[in-house]
Amino acid sequence: MSALRKGNIVGPVIGLLWLLVIATTVAVMMSFITGAAFRPGLIGSLLIGTGLGAAALRVKDKWLLIGGGAVATFVLMMIDFGPVLTGDGVTFVHKILTAVLIGIGAGWPLHSMLGGHPTGEMNRHEFEEIVIRFLTGFGYVFFTAIVVIPFYVMVMTSLKSQQALLQNPLDFTVDLSRGWGLFRSYHELFRDFNFGSYLWTSFIVSVITVFVTLLFSVPGAYAVARLRFRGAAAFSRSILMIYMVPMIVVALPIYIVFSMTGLRNSLFGLVLIYPVTTIPVSLYMLQGYFRGLPAEVEEAGLMDGLSRLAVIWKITLPLSLPALASVSLYVFMIAWNEFLLAFMLLDDPSKFTLTRGVASLNSSEVPRQHLMAGAVIATVPIMVLFLGLEKFMTKGLTAGSVKG
Repeated sequence: MSALRKGNIVGPVIGLLWLLVIATTVAVMMSFITGAAFRPGLIGSLLIGTGLGAAALRVKDKWLLIGGGAVATFVLMMIDFGPVLTGDGVTFVHKILTAVLIGIGAGWPLHSMLGGHPTGEMNRHEFEEIVIRFLTGFGYVFFTAIVVIPFYVMVMTSLKSQQALLQNPLDFTVDLSRGWGLFRSYHELFRDFNFGSYLWTSFIVSVITVFVTLLFSVPGAYAVARLRFRGAAAFSRSILMIYMVPMIVVALPIYIVFSMTGLRNSLFGLVLIYPVTTIPVSLYMLQGYFRGLPAEVEEAGLMDGLSRLAVIWKITLPLSLPALASVSLYVFMIAWNEFLLAFMLLDDPSKFTLTRGVASLNSSEVPRQHLMAGAVIATVPIMVLFLGLEKFMTKGLTAGSVKG
């Protein structure tokens, strides 16, 4: 085992494995960007990966590694032995860009993974540190690709014309000469398919769902966290049991009951049923936060003559604003993205939510780029909202947990 922990072995092996990851990533990226044929090459990855891995143990300057990787990649690509192999339609500029991406994507991370480690035998800590850094980097690349590639395909398809889509549906490049015509699908969605109404409906339903959820979950979570009553422990442990029941199991009973009571095909029915799916998890999240707040502050308020409701309103809720904001965002995302109940209960296009409206585009009569444009419209607002508030939510929850 000690022989396998020698830097002269670990470096080239890690370099080869990482080069295969980067070569695959760059090949896919260049294929999408240019529309030309790129694919990873095993021989080139073996040559450059082992070389960079061995050099990373000795070279202290990461820019030297990056430059060496880029130059070696370009030279091997010119003789068709590079870590990325090319087909027809690949220009000289494309090869240079590919070499630069390989150099940066391989040289910099390998310097971070292997730099400063011995070329001889490594101890267990040094070996595990290299492996963990490699797995971490691989995880970042892999899961980023899983998220970015489908979104990229969705956006690029929404910007294509019907003629271009029929000619080559796998070409994800964009014809910038079309100008504002690139956004024709989006314009037609709002003009001909009533997507402005769908957006507004989803927003209203989501906001009302957040309000109703907090209205019930705040007192419920506070009661479980602070008050003593018979069955409190059992209630606390069983909060998530409702959430664990798959919605598809109760879909048919909900459909029957809503049809019999006249609630089907109404937004009021959605506002009634959506909180059922969000209140349990909100209760679970808030009760944990309430337990972390200092009880002494609330007891001081009670001693000053405040009622229990006044203590909750004037003391507990202000201290819990970060948690309430996080729960509100989570509930809003659930209501915004919910599809099964909306698809099952809504038939009138004038009452469609956004997800139900996108589903209505999945038809042979509707161009594919319109469906992709609808998916982008449904995805981007909630993505922007989450990315914009995620850091604030995380910091707020951390600060709120130590107040008092």
